[in-house]
Amino acid sequence: MSEASPPWRHPEYRRGAKEMVGIALGIAAWGLVTGVAMVKSGIGVWIALLMSLTVFAGTAQLASVPLIAAGAPIWVVWATALCLNLRFVIFSAQWRPYFKHLPLGQRARLAYFTADLNYVLFMRRFPGGKPAPEQLPYFWGGATVNAGSWHVASLAGILLGNHVPTEWGLGFAGTMALLGMTYSLLSDRATWLPAVLAGTAAVAAYALPLKLNMLVAIAAAVAMGMAIDHSKPLRNRLMA
Repeated sequence: MSEASPPWRHPEYRRGAKEMVGIALGIAAWGLVTGVAMVKSGIGVWIALLMSLTVFAGTAQLASVPLIAAGAPIWVVWATALCLNLRFVIFSAQWRPYFKHLPLGQRARLAYFTADLNYVLFMRRFPGGKPAPEQLPYFWGGATVNAGSWHVASLAGILLGNHVPTEWGLGFAGTMALLGMTYSLLSDRATWLPAVLAGTAAVAAYALPLKLNMLVAIAAAVAMGMAIDHSKPLRNRLMA
């Protein structure tokens, strides 16, 4: 297939979409919770809609909305969102070997659709760090399902949020959905150890301001993952 062909015609597009469908329910649950939370914070439906479509980052939205509703200085809102989204700098650095040859505009579009689970599935599918023609279609397949499930559920939560009773406990339900979704991705030592270390680091650094404990957890998990990857060649040589 020609590289100029639309990505949705490539078999890897369908594979990426299919693999993301399995976890789309958890993404949708989290999007619904975020949409409801934004409306119930009192910022207004139109602002919530604009924020959902432009920010496209549930954790940053949930952390920023109470600050906006409370009239916090804009620099505080920006700093909070920036700290929570610094993990995407790490993701982008890992993605760079695959997409650095693409034009700037195309990389900017990829950046908008970058998400945590897109990263996990992509790296599991292409662990080598070398670019290949099938990687872009695979990315867009997963991104289409991920963004679609998120935006549909988030917009539904925004539009219906004022009619959802608080006692339904959607926040807890969304958290449980995310935990189940994350658990399904842990298949071996290379995924379990970083996950356990990230959870431990997040709790240990909980007292840090601006939710910096999340950045600490991500950095710890990435460091553990890199250490495991670098140890594999050594183990292979010792066993040879």
